[in-house]
Amino acid sequence: MVVLDYLTVHTGMTTIANDTKQAWYSRTWAQVFLHAVAWITLFSLPYLLRPSPDQRHAPDADEQVWHIHYIINACILTFFFYLNSSVLIPGLIYRKKYLQFSCVLLLLFAGLVYFRYLFIQAFITHRQFELRPTILFTFFTLLFILACSTAWRMIRDKMNADKLASAKENENLKTELSLLRSQVSPHFMFNVLNNMVALARKQSDQLEPSLIKLSSLMRYMLYEADEDKVPLDKETDYLQSYIDLQQQRFGTKVQVNVTMQLPEIGYEIEPMLLIPFVENAFKHGTGLIPDARIDIELRARQGLLQFSVMNKYNPEYTEIKDKTSGIGLTNVRRRLNLLYKNNHQLLINKKEGWFVVSLQLHLH
Repeated sequence: MVVLDYLTVHTGMTTIANDTKQAWYSRTWAQVFLHAVAWITLFSLPYLLRPSPDQRHAPDADEQVWHIHYIINACILTFFFYLNSSVLIPGLIYRKKYLQFSCVLLLLFAGLVYFRYLFIQAFITHRQFELRPTILFTFFTLLFILACSTAWRMIRDKMNADKLASAKENENLKTELSLLRSQVSPHFMFNVLNNMVALARKQSDQLEPSLIKLSSLMRYMLYEADEDKVPLDKETDYLQSYIDLQQQRFGTKVQVNVTMQLPEIGYEIEPMLLIPFVENAFKHGTGLIPDARIDIELRARQGLLQFSVMNKYNPEYTEIKDKTSGIGLTNVRRRLNLLYKNNHQLLINKKEGWFVVSLQLHLH
């Protein structure tokens, strides 16, 4: 109880801390507003710092034309800022494609210099194009925008990484709390122990293998579940022990079909990730259901795990389940989104009296 109370308080404190970190400046509208203010301030500086009218010389006849050039150039640099932060850095720098990145910068630099040349030739014919000042000005301007864009992207990635790490820690605490409360249904453990008492009284030969399976199941929950990742074969061994004990409990009342095909190469997976689907099938696929049946299939091939669990259910019968049994499909979905993000696909639906869960997971 002390451990559970500590985890409850700690989880609550972590959630509050995460909510506090969700400051106003991290919201979308604030990001847009801050960027707009920054760009307006930056490109307004030449106008804000220009001499007052009584200190200036007579206005140049081409001043309006240069304003147009300045606005177009500012739009190009703004576009480059977001192109670099959103496309070039994740697409080239993070993939160590430095040569391609350098070529893009060189093309953009040459394009800006050539744009200024064409602009002068087309609209300011009486003024001669000066190559050296144009190169220096374009180089340092582009370098400044590149530095700002890269710094902003790195800061944003660091904030996202910290946010994700905090969310993972919070989710792990919630999962650990749920697992400590009941990693499998208390009714399941109670029924298994009662079944073993009956086997002991009958002096059945099934008692020893049942105890071994229960022992391996408890060992996995107590020790292996603390790891970040476990070998896939250990997770499937845990699943098989759980299924065998459930089959022994229900006997011929429930038809259980299990197919598990694992590759020779060893893959790793988050612990206790698959068991909620199986536990859910036995919770809701047994009882007042005629011809109860559960189909479980697991295949791992070429880095892709395909896992499906199907169980018959009775739509007219609603069974009241205890709230602490298992971590629930909702929490599993949240864990998948945090831990595997775009590397998984989870489909849950009901059709023709069957409750079907299908999971595709890219393993590493």
